[in-house]
Amino acid sequence: MGVVNQATAQSVEFNPIQIMDPVVIIETNLGKIVIGFFPNDAPKHVENFLKLSTSGFYDGTLFHRIIPGFMIQGGDPNTIDGDPNTWGTGGPEKRLDAEFNTIKHNRGIVSMARSADPNSGGSQFFIVHQDSNFLDEQYTVFGRIVTEESFETLDKIAAVETNEKDAPVDPEQVRITKVTVVSRSEIPDLIELTEPDRIQTDVLPPTGNQQFESEEYDIAFDVPEGWLLQQPEKTQENSPDFVAVGPKVGNMNPVFSLTILPTEQKTLDDLIVEKTDQLTEVIESGQLNLISKDKTTINGNDAYVINAEGLFSANGQNYNVKFKEVTIYDLDNYYTFSYSNGIDDFDSHLERFDKTIDSFKKLSEETPTNGTDENGGCLIATATFGSEMAPQVQQLRELRDNTLLATESGTTFMTTFNQFYYSFSPTIADLERESPLFKEIVRLSITPMLSTLSILNYAEINSEHEMISYGVSIILMNIGMYFIAPAIIIYKIRKLN
Repeated sequence: MGVVNQATAQSVEFNPIQIMDPVVIIETNLGKIVIGFFPNDAPKHVENFLKLSTSGFYDGTLFHRIIPGFMIQGGDPNTIDGDPNTWGTGGPEKRLDAEFNTIKHNRGIVSMARSADPNSGGSQFFIVHQDSNFLDEQYTVFGRIVTEESFETLDKIAAVETNEKDAPVDPEQVRITKVTVVSRSEIPDLIELTEPDRIQTDVLPPTGNQQFESEEYDIAFDVPEGWLLQQPEKTQENSPDFVAVGPKVGNMNPVFSLTILPTEQKTLDDLIVEKTDQLTEVIESGQLNLISKDKTTINGNDAYVINAEGLFSANGQNYNVKFKEVTIYDLDNYYTFSYSNGIDDFDSHLERFDKTIDSFKKLSEETPTNGTDENGGCLIATATFGSEMAPQVQQLRELRDNTLLATESGTTFMTTFNQFYYSFSPTIADLERESPLFKEIVRLSITPMLSTLSILNYAEINSEHEMISYGVSIILMNIGMYFIAPAIIIYKIRKLN
């Protein structure tokens, strides 16, 4: 039945001149929604919606995705009699190019749903339940609801019971029974409308970063604030798991994506060979030009970086696109971050993409920072916090930052030390908070070590050789205090007995 509706919609030619100032009436079991349009801002989307409405395309469909406080979404022919697992994937064959505009996604706004591809609008639309301005310039606004009853119906639909997929538990509550197109003059109860709120600039200014965490994937990373972060349905193995879409500047939107795949015991070199084989055909066709490829290290992990550019077509339009792809490898998975944008605008977001890469981390491998922390933290800092030894701890921090980390051997030592030290210090710190006596024992135990490390504050270290010499001396000194001296004392006591 959904296929019949699609075919009908494509065979009916709607002429906007037939109806002066048209509006669409959507009738549901919970009331009516009347939609007016912005033909100057999104002419193709308005024409498409009116054609589908006139053809009967929407009759019998559902508002299949309902998120109170955000929006209600409908217009999928699969919801007429299709498998609920397919809801949200249907629509006509013809797709619309984006007509992003400056109208804000405030309550009552009607906007076109789409996939990660900006130029993928079809029949699915959504009505904003509460202001959602993070969507501005990311989706095409083409209308708004224009009667008080429409807002009441919107609230009723938003309040229905939904399942874990945001779908209505009782679909009949939110079924669209009939859609008609009439002249605005035929609507007696229109509310007094003003110009829609608009953003002041064509491009949202960069305002920083927003952090994203996924316990399911055990990862965290930052994306630019204001970008729309999505987790699209994974239709193919190499489909991205996460996509962040930025505001359109030139002829396309900048896109960051992350694809996570298991290594299956392959090495990074094995993966590089596979990737090279995949690209070869595209490169030989002349569609893609490989600019550079390099193996490197990112945040301690092996990585592979590709830069490329090419000419690609979509919806009859050609795009000169530039790419940067960064694959970060570990033994379990490899994580491929990609950035694509028009060649002329590529550099405008390159630094932000690099910051996204630098922010990437696995949650399970996250280590506590130096200093006190509610959930654990540095053993030394926790044991001495608020005591007479706190100034020495601060001196050691300055020593670490200004002296140890100024040399390669010092940096290597601190990296190894941190991996070992933080494997047990959070547990010790928790015990210290539970028992003041235990904390005092730890403080007394580490006082000799603090004293020996403080010696480095008075040493002039100007080379790797001097760093290693002083480091070995202090290690031997601590071995003497903590192991050899106690062993000698115990030996003498036993001998006396």
